[in-house]
Amino acid sequence: MTAFDPWSSCVAAPPDPILALAAEFANDPLPNTEKANLGVGAYRDEEGNPWILPVVRKAEQEIVSDPSMNHEYLPIAGYAPFLQASARLLFGKDAKIINEGRLATNQTISGSGANHLGAEFVQRFYPFPTERKVIYVTDPTWPNHFAIFRGGGLETETYTYYDPKHYALDFEGMIKALLGMPDRSVVLLHACAHNPSGVDPTQEQWQQIAAVFQKKQHFAFFDSAYQGFASGDFDRDAYAVRYFADHDIPMLVCQSFAKNAGLYGERIGALHVPVKSSSEVAPVHSQLNSIQRSELSSMPAFGARIVAKLINNPEFFAEWQQNVKTMAGRIEEMRKALYSLLVDELKTPGSWKHILEQTGMFSFLGLDKQQCARLVKEGHIYLVATSRISMAGLNKYNLKLVATWIDRVVRSETKL
Repeated sequence: MTAFDPWSSCVAAPPDPILALAAEFANDPLPNTEKANLGVGAYRDEEGNPWILPVVRKAEQEIVSDPSMNHEYLPIAGYAPFLQASARLLFGKDAKIINEGRLATNQTISGSGANHLGAEFVQRFYPFPTERKVIYVTDPTWPNHFAIFRGGGLETETYTYYDPKHYALDFEGMIKALLGMPDRSVVLLHACAHNPSGVDPTQEQWQQIAAVFQKKQHFAFFDSAYQGFASGDFDRDAYAVRYFADHDIPMLVCQSFAKNAGLYGERIGALHVPVKSSSEVAPVHSQLNSIQRSELSSMPAFGARIVAKLINNPEFFAEWQQNVKTMAGRIEEMRKALYSLLVDELKTPGSWKHILEQTGMFSFLGLDKQQCARLVKEGHIYLVATSRISMAGLNKYNLKLVATWIDRVVRSETKL
């Protein structure tokens, strides 16, 4: 009798393209001076190494040296000092939704967990305009948004955002798309430093977007994964979220501290749900807690304690702001350096001003799939097929290599 094999029909899932690139880079025998990993969105210093923020080191030492620190379970909603602090950082210390007690906040497993919790909550309780539970996402968006939202029970559709021909925001197309959606649609918005394009609306454009949301009664599903990384300033990068909140536009916000605190592996984030009346906070919180209880029960404590100290300790917060400016500043320097090499030194055909105009960690180079494949296979420049690169992956050792190979693949397909 043949033994029963319950998993014989289980086939391998396709590898994540970004994480697969990181594995390829790690297995590449060439020294780091002859290859470049521009795939994974994690900050690296000028030596190409992970950077632990100095202020995070101080906060960690303060936590572990505290004799009252323990490893007890946190409440389902998370670490209370973190919940309060994260809301202030995002919405502002004088935000009316905080002062009026109209905000439900839950700690999450970084930004991915916040997006998942938000999707689960929305698909269960949001009054969708049709029988289909759809969330509209920017074209393009972070690829994992699709899997997270579909896993949370939502259908996904894309709407116009990026203009690949001009490497810029297609604002007219975006507004037209928002106006064409059914009233009360759920719409994903990137709060700042759009991933993967690096293209953000201006403050004036955000105001126009908000006006359309008010007219159409849309629900804004904000993903705020890079607060501080677009401009180096927490407040400036929170403009869109705060403007929508101040105008009482229905919304939720997914918040991550992976990038701006360098706490990638600690998985610390939050989901914020502003409500119309303080009486709605308790039922919303109870349902968020119910979802969390069924999946995770209790949140990780260490990262939450770190972030709470960064925000609540004035000296730590001031230093954290400087650390974030350091990271944002180095990324901006790499943009300028890459642009200078391509335009001034190599005279690479085409326009490259979009590298300077884009913001945050990522940039679309504007190369096609074949050119990107050549960069990987021949140049050992590891990037995804869309030509999105992490500017933080550039450094003094690989910058010239990257620019030279970009120039090479462009010239080989350009008739001069």
